[in-house]
Amino acid sequence: MGARPGTLTASEEAVPTEVRVIQYDPESLSDEPLDDHEQLPNPVEGGKLWLDVRGLADVKLLKSIGAHFRIHPLALEDVVNVPQRPKAEIYEQAKEFQYLFIFRIATLDKEGELVTEQLSIILGKQFTVTFLESHGDPLKPVRKRMRPAHARLRRLGPDYLAYALLDTVIDGYYPLLERIAEQLEVLEDEIIDHPASELLRKLQRHKRNLLLLRRAVWPQRDAIAAVLRDPSPLIQDETKVFLRDVYDHIVQIADVIESYRDLVSELTNTYLSVTSNKMNEIMKLLTVMTSIFIPLTFLAGVYGMNFQYIPELKVPWAYPALLVAMVVIALVMLVYFWRRGWIGRGPDGN
Repeated sequence: MGARPGTLTASEEAVPTEVRVIQYDPESLSDEPLDDHEQLPNPVEGGKLWLDVRGLADVKLLKSIGAHFRIHPLALEDVVNVPQRPKAEIYEQAKEFQYLFIFRIATLDKEGELVTEQLSIILGKQFTVTFLESHGDPLKPVRKRMRPAHARLRRLGPDYLAYALLDTVIDGYYPLLERIAEQLEVLEDEIIDHPASELLRKLQRHKRNLLLLRRAVWPQRDAIAAVLRDPSPLIQDETKVFLRDVYDHIVQIADVIESYRDLVSELTNTYLSVTSNKMNEIMKLLTVMTSIFIPLTFLAGVYGMNFQYIPELKVPWAYPALLVAMVVIALVMLVYFWRRGWIGRGPDGN
């Protein structure tokens, strides 16, 4: 709090920083780790550079990368001080334009909890620098697409590489949503057949995950819309055609998230209705049983009083007659409740 703009602060949970250097052109491709952090690479003549940075613990190295590629201090601050709201901003530094993209990569862990990771992309005229919070490899499909000779990723500029990275992030939401859909389908069956309090906790977890997904996806949609709307010297018209496809995917994902949120709300209401109906059935059964025993309790109470002159007490068959009367009363009430559909079957006779 109160620090000057551009101050870099590494999180206590930040992992060590690793850097890979990918130099490419239509004829050649090299992908090697950067062992000497003092010798940061430059794009070769006629080629392009992709600097893949994983882990944000080494603030000194990150500052060196920012100075080497003339990254605006505010942009580098958003890269290091995670998490940031997804966005796309253009900066001018040393008479050069650079784009900053901040997107969120989302996955589900083994317990079903949503885990998000920030992907930051600095797009320059001849280079692309990506920053990931962890040592994971969510961008592996992009590197795989670069391997074939004369691949489109190697022929086109860094703006197309930035598109490919963003497209990979957005495509990663589809299997995530499919997994959520499968879990919601299972929950729907369990709620109808065997409602339990554990199901309500699962629904609350899905509700929380979908809310976090919504917070991640909607700003990303706005960011791509701003890139498509505003003119930029770094984004070619050919690349904007592909970015429109990314925008369509984001809109589709946002719609699916909203529909799943509505489904979770409906399942919650269904759970409450099922449990309420089950409780009503239990209360109805208890009420019926109480109604049956009320006249029996009355008879037992009358003949349980300690009065000396009760004529029936001296009749030999009085006790069995009382038992028969109690049984008959109980059977008559049971038949009456059954015919009314209060026990054994519904009012429609089923």
